[in-house]
Amino acid sequence: MVGIMLQHSDIGDDLRRVLEWLQTEGFTPGGPAEFAPPMDVFETSAAVEILADLPGVPADSIRIVCARGIVVVAGQKLPSGCEHREAAFHLAERAFGGFARFFRLSGAIDAGRARATLVSGELHVVIPRIEERRGREIRVPIVE
Repeated sequence: MVGIMLQHSDIGDDLRRVLEWLQTEGFTPGGPAEFAPPMDVFETSAAVEILADLPGVPADSIRIVCARGIVVVAGQKLPSGCEHREAAFHLAERAFGGFARFFRLSGAIDAGRARATLVSGELHVVIPRIEERRGREIRVPIVE
């Protein structure tokens, strides 16, 4: 399971903590190590789901924050070491470093029941929706 930080305080404090954590891991927003892993965000009637391709990223280097309709998925991917120190690369396309993706969600979500898994390099976050209560007919019993 991937750790999900659920904070109900000011969203600014939550985002600030995530960015401070990224900086301690060597990530500087806008810096050369920044990359954006591919992600899909979709919603159903029951939940909002996020799928992210994060091969080589350990679960303990991923942070997920849900607060006030915003979800942040952030983390750090370290380069795998090349055994041959004298090697001259002909091609180097794999991205490494820190990442942070921010998503604004519509509708009410139940962040307290959010869950995330990381299996075979794929992060799957499920954030259940709160059932809409407005417009629903509720019968009020009459006591005689």
